[in-house]
Amino acid sequence: METNHPTSDGVQQLIDKIRDQGVQAAQAEADRLLNDARAQAAAIIANAKAEAEQEKDKAKAEIDAHRSASLDALDLAARDAVLVLKSRVTKRFEEFLSRMVVTATCDHELVRNLVLVLAGHAAEELIEDKEVHIRVSQALLGETTLEDDAREAILALSSDMLREGIELMSTHEIKGGARVRLVQDQLEIDLSDRAVARLIAQRIVPRFRAILEGTESA
Repeated sequence: METNHPTSDGVQQLIDKIRDQGVQAAQAEADRLLNDARAQAAAIIANAKAEAEQEKDKAKAEIDAHRSASLDALDLAARDAVLVLKSRVTKRFEEFLSRMVVTATCDHELVRNLVLVLAGHAAEELIEDKEVHIRVSQALLGETTLEDDAREAILALSSDMLREGIELMSTHEIKGGARVRLVQDQLEIDLSDRAVARLIAQRIVPRFRAILEGTESA
């Protein structure tokens, strides 16, 4: 019986050695798997953080782009609104000038004196003996809306104060002032309300625009 002890001890040692090696190998494998898992987890977290930063930067860039586009759109809309307002104000100013000119040139005394000048001294020295048509507002010659004495004062010119060859005519195209036409020469001198208003506007409106834009003081 005693001769079997060394064999039994050897077997036990071999078993213990195999067990220990197995345990060590299992522990090493477990450590490796754990390290791999930790490394993978760290990589996943790092990738997730990187993607999150990228998305954050992308979202910030998009927000900044939208904000910049919105500000540009607002700035453009504001400029357009100012331009439209300036245009409307200028147009109203031109209409105001036109009304003032019409009011002034519709005065029968002014028209009467204007016709006398055109038919008198100017006719003798410049127009001479040419056939001339002087056109004035229909309201001054044919419409009953004008006071009778004013209309008669204008009508009296054609019979008593105008030289031969000068004819006073009415037209609905003129509200105030007069328009002189040399028949043979096909030449016209426009002193109507529109012409006077246009001339005044050419001189005054640019300065009015400059005042609106702040480049010139009133």
